[in-house]
Amino acid sequence: MRNLTLKQLRAIQAIRRHGTIVGAANALGLTPPAVTIQLKLVEEEAALILFDRTNDGLRPTLAGLAFLDAAQMLEERLRLLEDEIDAIKGLRVGSLILGVVSTAKYFAPQLMAIFRKQHPDIAIKLAIGNRAETIAALKSHAVDMALMGRPPKDIPLRSTVFGDHPLVMIAAPDHPLAKFRDITKERIAQEHFLVREPGSGTRISLEIFLSELPGRLDDLGTEMSSNETIKQAAMAGLGIGFISAHTIALELEFGKLAILDVIGMPIRRQWFSVVRTDRTLSPAMKAFQDFLTRKGAQFLPSIDRLYPASSALRPSLE
Repeated sequence: MRNLTLKQLRAIQAIRRHGTIVGAANALGLTPPAVTIQLKLVEEEAALILFDRTNDGLRPTLAGLAFLDAAQMLEERLRLLEDEIDAIKGLRVGSLILGVVSTAKYFAPQLMAIFRKQHPDIAIKLAIGNRAETIAALKSHAVDMALMGRPPKDIPLRSTVFGDHPLVMIAAPDHPLAKFRDITKERIAQEHFLVREPGSGTRISLEIFLSELPGRLDDLGTEMSSNETIKQAAMAGLGIGFISAHTIALELEFGKLAILDVIGMPIRRQWFSVVRTDRTLSPAMKAFQDFLTRKGAQFLPSIDRLYPASSALRPSLE
């Protein structure tokens, strides 16, 4: 593969993004025949077909995906080289693409704002998605670093804890259970739950919590695609939400939601920053990782402040 060029790899990337030779050519400012030649040269070098021709456009083969992964890693290394050269020159500049699971969007902007004040010349791009989308972004090298509650096991990662991540049961303030404390697992399991999509971190935690109750997981509740929808549904009295405590501070402050005092709650998980082990940390990535380690926990809502002071005065359900 010694005859490969950056121009050829970028042509392959453009074909993947746009799905057609014409679209790739327009994006690269080249003619379609020029892009076709670049693709053929790579396929001749590999002795393999990189794209299948389908009715929906060009789709990468297994070999094509391998070349695309290599191209992405090369782009990352070139960007890192640019940051390193700037560091050698004494310039405090760089860039960071930060992937954030949707639950972390409630505190990630504040983290970024404080970090930018300390490092004004580092450009940060925020990519928010659900757990599956964030994992996919890590796999495809689309993000440099990600913030999530449970790192995946099928990607080689360096994971660093930067704060606690409590999960709680919520309901409308006028829900019958809102006035009681020491609600048992068996009692709360009788309620209708509002849950995230399969595979989400909170969904998995709820399934583990209820797993010892026979048959309860067969019909867990109403599935919802976002924390905001779960909060609105809980406020409307449609069920019990199971959610990150870091997403409900505003609703608790204005009395729109109540945290239920369930035995065994809150479930305490942790927030992680994760980076692929095959990535070399750029100066910008190192700076942000150091910032998270030193100060990240300070910007997470405290679970002790979220629980109403009067909760200890609630009568026991037993």
